[in-house]
Amino acid sequence: MSSVLPIRTYGDPVLREPARPVKAITPEIQALVGDMFETMRASQGVGLAAQQVGRTESICVIELPEGYDVEDEQGPRLNPDVPLSLALVNPKIIEASDETCTMEEGCLSFPDIRGNVERPWSVVIEHLGLDGKPRTTRLNGFFARVAQHEMDHLDGELFIDRFSHVKKLAIRSKLKRLQAETQEKLHSA
Repeated sequence: MSSVLPIRTYGDPVLREPARPVKAITPEIQALVGDMFETMRASQGVGLAAQQVGRTESICVIELPEGYDVEDEQGPRLNPDVPLSLALVNPKIIEASDETCTMEEGCLSFPDIRGNVERPWSVVIEHLGLDGKPRTTRLNGFFARVAQHEMDHLDGELFIDRFSHVKKLAIRSKLKRLQAETQEKLHSA
């Protein structure tokens, strides 16, 4: 039985902590992955990294509605061989396309903050499956973007780090407010 975990917001130091590799896929790790999927769904997100629920294991989960994995409305899926729900354990990008794409991103740890981020259009990721076996997965389009966003979290990087200087200035007061609210929550807990 999975449960919804509290999502950590900007200002919580755990969001800047680099992830530790998972040594083995244990029942505890499988339960954490289940909780992460449950938390992501409850928050209507498409991706979630362990740091966002206060953990530092190298794990992220992604779940896309099928309509998000096509280039145009009637087109075929961009990643037909990849399940729409994907857990990445110890993920590492081993190849990234030269072709990039800029798109607006949001993040569950940054409510009401969005901004354009340029990322490779396609990536190849080495990771462990929940069966503990090594896998290599190629992701294209929006799926690749979500994986890169979540993997940044695992490195202690945040999508705001990729914003333009002008965008960073534009959201500075929102970030300060969010950081202050987060600090207040942490100190009263």
